[in-house]
Amino acid sequence: MDSLTQFVLGAGVCAALLGPKIGPRNAILLGGALGTVPDLDTFLPAADPVDAFVSHRGATHSLIMQALVTPLFAEPLVRWSRRLRDHRMATYLAVYLIFATHALVDAMTVYGTQLLWPFGVGAVGVGSIFIIDPLYTLPLLLIALWALFQGQWSDRFAGWLRGALAVSTLYMLATIPAQALMKDRAETLMASHGVVPERVLAIPTPFNIAYWKIVAIDGDRYLNMYLPLFGDAPDDDTRDAAVYAYPRRTDLIACLSDNAAYRKLATFSDGFYRLSEEGGRVVMSDLRMGLTPSYAFRFEIAAVTATGADPLPVTVRVRGERGSDGDLAWLQAGILQAPVTRPAEQPASVALADLAPTRVASAVTSCTAG
Repeated sequence: MDSLTQFVLGAGVCAALLGPKIGPRNAILLGGALGTVPDLDTFLPAADPVDAFVSHRGATHSLIMQALVTPLFAEPLVRWSRRLRDHRMATYLAVYLIFATHALVDAMTVYGTQLLWPFGVGAVGVGSIFIIDPLYTLPLLLIALWALFQGQWSDRFAGWLRGALAVSTLYMLATIPAQALMKDRAETLMASHGVVPERVLAIPTPFNIAYWKIVAIDGDRYLNMYLPLFGDAPDDDTRDAAVYAYPRRTDLIACLSDNAAYRKLATFSDGFYRLSEEGGRVVMSDLRMGLTPSYAFRFEIAAVTATGADPLPVTVRVRGERGSDGDLAWLQAGILQAPVTRPAEQPASVALADLAPTRVASAVTSCTAG
């Protein structure tokens, strides 16, 4: 989640556990500061941009490592604060829960979070909430702002604090069945027209859970669909479902058999990626984050040559615009449950009734780059 959310979440957790002992204002400031600590891994050096991308939310987001380092943060607080000297266990618990809740809400986004690092069990990326969601953050932000002007602990403040934590938590939990519903709805819609993709992912569009993006990996193409949460029943074939079809360039995979960056990104993205040739380079895009064509994470991983595609000594992150013209109006219409065609994807638009059946990618054994 974003830094503001992590600050106010840590602040709320700390206030709930230590507020009666050190006061609301001190608890909010302490918890907010600790709530940002796990993201300090963004400042750790990495060999190249791909390594930085796949290693983020690693050791500092591990529930195991957080337990091990808790004494390094909690013990100084106990020794330096007279009001915490008789509350060692509560202080240790508060520090650990501030770190752990940071990691757990991060795991609810689609970006992988390695909750059990260093054990090789893979990253968790539920993807049921966007990295910035005002409805989750607002209750925690309001209680944090109130605490800054609350010198003494009171039962009234405690009640509102519990309420803010409960509302945000329930909202977060509600995103899970919403995601399952949208995935099932999309699969049903596609199956009704003979399209059965290999992988389907439902993720919310920016800043809300009322309008969802569906990414479907379907052989040598991928499909984008955008569906409202409170839209028509999934068996209503007359509804206007936006479908956009794009090539994945699976033919380039044979060019990348010895490319370490490709293997890392293919695993990290759980197969939700596309390849393209741009300016003499093979570019790999993570389809889970960002909107077509402005994906948040795109990397040049190979140079196209006369004989194939040679790995780059150092990969290059391709940065571009985060949005396209007309996206704000398109997003607003979708949130209001009246979806319209997205202007940036209009050229790839396909009517649901005209969506061709599943295409199976044929095995390509020779490199076709260039």
